[in-house]
Amino acid sequence: MTPRLVALDLPGGPGFVDALRDVWDRGDAALPVDQRLPRGAKAALLASMEVGVVIASSGAPVALDGGRPVEPGDALVMSTSGSTGVPKGVVLTHAAVAASAVASSTRLGVTQDDHWLACLPLAHVGGLAVVTRAMVMGTSLTVLPAFDPEAVLAVGASHVSLVATALRRIDPGAFRTIVLGGAAPPSSLPENVVTTYGMTETGSGVVYDGQPLDGVDVRIDGTGQILLRGPMLLRAYRDGAEALADGWLATGDVGRWLADGRLHVDGRRGDLIVTGGENVWPEPIEAVLRERPDLADVAVAGTPDEEWGQLVTAFVPRLETLRDAVKEQFPAYCAPRRLVVTAAIPRTALGKVRRGELTDGGKIGG
Repeated sequence: MTPRLVALDLPGGPGFVDALRDVWDRGDAALPVDQRLPRGAKAALLASMEVGVVIASSGAPVALDGGRPVEPGDALVMSTSGSTGVPKGVVLTHAAVAASAVASSTRLGVTQDDHWLACLPLAHVGGLAVVTRAMVMGTSLTVLPAFDPEAVLAVGASHVSLVATALRRIDPGAFRTIVLGGAAPPSSLPENVVTTYGMTETGSGVVYDGQPLDGVDVRIDGTGQILLRGPMLLRAYRDGAEALADGWLATGDVGRWLADGRLHVDGRRGDLIVTGGENVWPEPIEAVLRERPDLADVAVAGTPDEEWGQLVTAFVPRLETLRDAVKEQFPAYCAPRRLVVTAAIPRTALGKVRRGELTDGGKIGG
C-alpha cells in the first residue's frame, strides 16, 4: 500500500501519542496540526501539504481529495515558516527521528528510570521531539495539551523541554534537566538548563550548550554562515525544493567558534543591522532592554534610513526611554535611534521574534 500523509488534528495527550503510533504502524507519515490555528488556516495547511487523511478528535479518519503520497520510510512532515514566513513542509524519516532521539538521549544521560514531559506545541519540532524521543527510547512520557505552570510542576517529570518564556514561569529546580530551545536564552540560567541550537530541518536541537551532538558536523563558511550535517537532518522539503548540498544544510544563521571550542550563534543573516557601517546584532540589545522591570516586551530590528543606511529601531508595546540603558553596556551606535510603539511583538509559538513582520519589508509599523 502506498504510504500516505496523515494529518493529526489532535490536542496533546495520550490520544495523540496513540494516533501517531498507529500512523507509523501502517507505514504512513504524520503531519501534526497546530491546535491554535483557525479552521480556515487549518484547511490551507492541509491543502498546501497535500494531505491524504485527517484524524481529528471529532470523529473517524477522513480521506481528502488531492492527497500526495510520501516516500517509504518517511515518518513526519513538519510545517515551518522558516525565516520567510512562507510555510514549508520538512520531511523527516524514521531513521532521522531515531538518530535525533539516540543522540540527544545519550548527551543528556537519559535512562529508563527517567520521565519526559511534553508541554510545548506538538506542531513544532521542539515539542514533538520530546514525544518521539520517548517513543524511540522507551522512556516514560506525559504529554500535556498546553503549557500550564501548575500542571507542569504537578507531573513530577525528570526532564522537560521549554522555551524562555515558559522557563520564567516555573521553579526550574523541580526538574533534573530542562532542555531550552526557541528564542535566545536569558543571560543567567540555572545549572540544570541545557541550551540547544537547531531547527525543524535538523529534527530538533543538534548543538547542546555549544557542543554538537555525536554524529553532527558543524562548519562555518566564508560568510560566517553555519552549516550542519548529520543523520537526523531532513530528507527533503514537501514541495520538492532543494534541502541539502552534498549532505550539508545551509542554516541561514551566522555564528562563530568561541575560544573554548563552543559554537556561538549570532543570529539570522537577515537580522543583522548595518548602521553607519557598523554591524549590530539585535538579540544582545534586546537582552539589555528586557532587564528593565518596566518594559513588558521589546524587539529590535533595522529600519531604512537615508543617512545611516539602517537605524537600530526598538519596537515596544508602549513608549520607553531605551537609549541610555543600551549605552551602559554597548557602544552608542548600538543604541536605538528610532522607537516604534506597537500593540504587541510578533513572535512564533516558540518565542522567536518575527523581525520581517516588524519592518514589513521596510515599512515601519506603528
